[in-house]
Amino acid sequence: MINEQIRDKEIRLIGENGEQLGVMSAKEAMQLAKEAELDLVKIAPTAKPPVCKIIDYGKYRYELARKEKEAKKKQKTIDIKEVRLSPNIDGNDLNTKVNAARKFIEKGDKVKVTLRFRGREMAHMGASKHILDDFAEKLSDIAVVEKPAKLEGRSMMMFLTEKR
Repeated sequence: MINEQIRDKEIRLIGENGEQLGVMSAKEAMQLAKEAELDLVKIAPTAKPPVCKIIDYGKYRYELARKEKEAKKKQKTIDIKEVRLSPNIDGNDLNTKVNAARKFIEKGDKVKVTLRFRGREMAHMGASKHILDDFAEKLSDIAVVEKPAKLEGRSMMMFLTEKR
């Protein structure tokens, strides 16, 4: 809330340089803000009495936006990368997929390892679980199994994350 939107009877006022000006009526505070050719901004509405500050509102909004942008820049987003395997995968192909997953994990992403079954492969789903176990074992130095292998429809999935 700024200027005339502030309807409280009493407010605690902070001056433009950060000094405490004490508790006063909103009208008096508005008068002081007008004299300084600045805005009266409510910065702590839940306090008793509410805290208002005499500042340039445009500059205040700009500073807030800049701080928000800076905070957004610093945060890391974690993506989920998928590696698909088939039940009759060969050893060298598995190593290639393991290396791809290793790159994803080192970048800080989670890896979803999917073992897809088609046609007659559906009859031997249980026997193929060892492929996912081998995959996790080969990455055990840098990754940990977040969600163990689970069967969903025609595919078996497992999630790997970076070791902390």
